[in-house]
Amino acid sequence: MGSVPCAVRAHLVQLDSAWEDPATNFERVRRLMERARPDAGDLAVLPEMFDTGFSFNLEKTADADGRTLGFIRELAREMRVVLHGSRTVLGPDGRGRNRATIAGSDGRVLAEYDKIHPFSFGRETERFSGGDAVVTYPWATPAGETLTVCPAICYDLRFPELFRRGMLAGAEVFALGANWPAPRKLHREVLSVARAIENQAYMLSVNRAGRDPFLEYAGGSMAIDPQGNVLGRLGPEEGVLSVEIDPRAVRDWREKFPAIRDVRLAT
Repeated sequence: MGSVPCAVRAHLVQLDSAWEDPATNFERVRRLMERARPDAGDLAVLPEMFDTGFSFNLEKTADADGRTLGFIRELAREMRVVLHGSRTVLGPDGRGRNRATIAGSDGRVLAEYDKIHPFSFGRETERFSGGDAVVTYPWATPAGETLTVCPAICYDLRFPELFRRGMLAGAEVFALGANWPAPRKLHREVLSVARAIENQAYMLSVNRAGRDPFLEYAGGSMAIDPQGNVLGRLGPEEGVLSVEIDPRAVRDWREKFPAIRDVRLAT
């Protein structure tokens, strides 16, 4: 299939995160990104807590010295992409924040989003507090288009109201990084497709691969178009899924089948 003239690419980076080892994970991300060979202006999305794995050991994993922040900004600038990462930071209350940090191709931070729904079933709430704001960021393409992206993190996927608010704020793409365990693999797949369909938006659902000291992960990162068609899916191994994103596909579908105009209860 030929390239769409105004399309850009998104790269879903399915990393096997080394436990509490940022240096190793930085090298793994760099290697995967080099293999993907992104073009200037592309968007790359990393899994939740890509630098440490899903660890609650804040004393070791919090990005207090800005090392992970610096890596995100440096790699975005070096590869001239929009890079959507995730790291642990400490709030003023001493508790953790599970934070998505997005840097533009010039290395400037475009947005930061704190996970609104810490995973209580997995005891994340014991050490992390949730954010309170849905945010978006601009993805400017070389063709002169700007797509609006709404970030989300893992367990957020189970709460459709977050995505609805993102859509109402203009989101045309949702980018979610996760550490989603293998036993609930089907839930992530079905909910990711549902979020795309109900908001008539692209859904980039990025999961980690491998295992940590406590859980196994099934990978399965997937990209879904605004009509719910799966554009691509990875298996359980580490790798990168690269897909074309066409701004017109969102806008044309919303014009042709304007379901989101009829939203009532979320307004």
